[in-house]
Amino acid sequence: MIEFHPVTKHIGAEVTGVDLRKPLSQEEVATLRAGWLRHLVLFFRDTQIDDEQHLQFALNFGTLNHPAFKKDAGSPIHVLDQTAPKGEGADEWHSDNTFEPTPPMGSLLRCVMMPSVGGDTCWANTYLAYETLSPSIQRLCDELTAVHDITMSMKKAIAKGHPFDLAEIQAKWPPIERPVVRVHAETGRKALFVNRASTTRLVGLTDRENEALLPFLIDHIRSPEYQLRLRWRPGTLAFWDNRPTQHYAVADYTERRRMHRVTINAFPEHIDQISG
Repeated sequence: MIEFHPVTKHIGAEVTGVDLRKPLSQEEVATLRAGWLRHLVLFFRDTQIDDEQHLQFALNFGTLNHPAFKKDAGSPIHVLDQTAPKGEGADEWHSDNTFEPTPPMGSLLRCVMMPSVGGDTCWANTYLAYETLSPSIQRLCDELTAVHDITMSMKKAIAKGHPFDLAEIQAKWPPIERPVVRVHAETGRKALFVNRASTTRLVGLTDRENEALLPFLIDHIRSPEYQLRLRWRPGTLAFWDNRPTQHYAVADYTERRRMHRVTINAFPEHIDQISG
């Protein structure tokens, strides 16, 4: 029997009672999806699955998303193999690819190799980030949109030595406006939807107003009561909902860390109004 064991009160649960090496029944998929929507991030320990099983498990919940920047473009598995991650971009709070016309719905990240110490990942509940704002600030945010732009993260990547053509990338993914408050297509709950990696300004506000409000909203999700921190070990798989969460990869290691990721888009019936 599938069981969910909460990691914190507000976000995250470890899952037992399911074998990811085998095809899932419709009932198992429905149970896991309900648990995922409730806990936002699910953790499966000691999975012992290969890349094909990883992919097939992911496709129970959405369609395959091809990451914007991926060297092995022919493979559905995105390999993250790092020894010097600091400044690469994942070491700041973010939701994945909010600059895309249709940002990915979720990701399934599997640990293959870990350093002897470090390399944890943190997640934050952005439902709570919205719900703990004062009613007056909630009402203001409900009416606002914000610009999401790939430029900031690309400049960091180029500074780290990645051979990207900034002008070409900016032409492919021009700045896009998003609501500051996102309504989840499946739960109907509101989540704060600005992040440090991609959100550049609040539309319709003066520069001074932006300087005051946008950093506050971005930093608000850093409150520890909204968060969890996972200590990985080989065989651990994390499955998170990219819509009401942000995550942060702790860049505190200098030994090899290898992770395999499958990213998924929402099924058509689960696409929300921010998507193109």
